[in-house]
Amino acid sequence: MVPATKIEVLTDLSPFIKLYTERLLGTPHVPPSPEDHCTGVSSKDTTISPNVSARLYLPKLSDPTQKLPILVYYHGGGFCVESAFSSQYHRYMNILSATSGALVVSVEYRLAPEHLLPAAYDDSWYALKWVCYHVLDQPHFEKDEWITNHADFNRVFIGGDSAGGNITHNMAMHAGSESLPGNVKILGAVLSYPHFWGSNPIGDEPTEDMEQHIAYRLSLFVYPSALGGIDNRSINPLADGAPSLSGLGCSKIIVNLAEKDDFTSRGLAYAEEVKSSGWKGKVEVVVVEGEGHCFHIINPETEKAKNLIKRLASFISQ
Repeated sequence: MVPATKIEVLTDLSPFIKLYTERLLGTPHVPPSPEDHCTGVSSKDTTISPNVSARLYLPKLSDPTQKLPILVYYHGGGFCVESAFSSQYHRYMNILSATSGALVVSVEYRLAPEHLLPAAYDDSWYALKWVCYHVLDQPHFEKDEWITNHADFNRVFIGGDSAGGNITHNMAMHAGSESLPGNVKILGAVLSYPHFWGSNPIGDEPTEDMEQHIAYRLSLFVYPSALGGIDNRSINPLADGAPSLSGLGCSKIIVNLAEKDDFTSRGLAYAEEVKSSGWKGKVEVVVVEGEGHCFHIINPETEKAKNLIKRLASFISQ
């Protein structure tokens, strides 16, 4: 088990200086399970590349040849904390897989500050391509049995929360400009409380000391080389000069937000921009009243959380 507050050496320039990283948020890692006692979902870990791994979730099958929608999921944590292997995301993926009936690939991408953006974007795209490579017969490519036997590649979804919601947007844009292996198409994208920010406040965002907001500071910290700074198109898809959202490479999107979350105003503006961009897909927006950032992941047992998870599951299963 890895404590959430484990202190690691980032740079060792002994005998002059050592630079440490201490992660203050996150939950301990937990192992996969042959069968989750609450949901019946099976899980296992796999290595995709030296830099990328994943935890796979397979719901109970009605028959051994059943084909399922496949969801490639990117966890949240500000690009610098949390893990696909954490207890919090393990619990949520079990619930989401069981409720939606989807085969889930929960991606473990590299984190800042050890690996600054765009490392997480590179890892996430690599993982998505790895999933899609399963439709091809390629020598020296070791296929995963669950994906080979049960993935329906006409129902491929991507999704994530917070930083993972940002990654999901960027993966959809990437898929709109570069074909995935086997010409696989993304059917839908789930953006939960997506981490978008910018230099000009939108809606309820603070109009004073904007540069002191944690979202502003964190975005620049994890992506110091970003062209355009906080208005880089990856962080602020609404910035002047950002590519048109008509280029999103999927057929439908759901953006789920929470009333008391600082990212909600920009999430609403994002959804409106998608609708007005000329994009041909379908956009759904959900705003849950009285709740905060990632509430349905932090405490999935509340009535509002259960209702939201059912809504997301319906988006994936239909």
